[in-house]
Amino acid sequence: MDWTRTIQLLGQERFEQLQQQRVILFGVGGVGGWCAEALVRSGVQHLTIVDFDTINASNLNRQIVATDANIGQSKVEEMRQRLLSINPQADIVAINQRYTAETSANFQLSTFDYIIDAIDSVEDKVQLIYEATQTDAVLLSSMGAGRKTDTEQIRVSEFWKVTGCPLARALRNKMKKEGLLPHKKFQCVWSPELSADSGTIAPIVGVFGMKLAGLVVS
Repeated sequence: MDWTRTIQLLGQERFEQLQQQRVILFGVGGVGGWCAEALVRSGVQHLTIVDFDTINASNLNRQIVATDANIGQSKVEEMRQRLLSINPQADIVAINQRYTAETSANFQLSTFDYIIDAIDSVEDKVQLIYEATQTDAVLLSSMGAGRKTDTEQIRVSEFWKVTGCPLARALRNKMKKEGLLPHKKFQCVWSPELSADSGTIAPIVGVFGMKLAGLVVS
């Protein structure tokens, strides 16, 4: 793969550092799929992607991995093939499994430099944040991307400074109730926007994912 333009921007030393980072990404749906693609196109060589779901027709409006031809297929396997079609030399590990309290030990979080959370489930998200913040890895987390249409309102803040996000509020309540408070601070991508109608669209999840990837690159 020709990295000339990336190296011109980042510099050789910074680019080589990026290639050495070990990244694990949980969730390759709306937000996670765009994040994974941006990471690999930016030079990340060692990426582990985790998801237990399959592609369905309702994913076509927003998920980069979803096409009419691969409905019913494993998201994580389809994403792996897509990433390798971009950079065949990349080290892409696909794990078709759900992250839960019961499976958390399977992922060896302490072996990664970056842990990216693009999980939808509140219960699983709380567990991942709790476990990830006990490691030396940098944790980056996506808050709720649903019910939003304005990309200009998307921002990055420390978790406890996120306001007006129902998912962040639900996470905090569960963390306090169950005694699973994070062990250190971490950055989140979020938006205070909340429309009256439900749903999710590609520009929003795309920007969420790109911002997560950008935090790794920067």
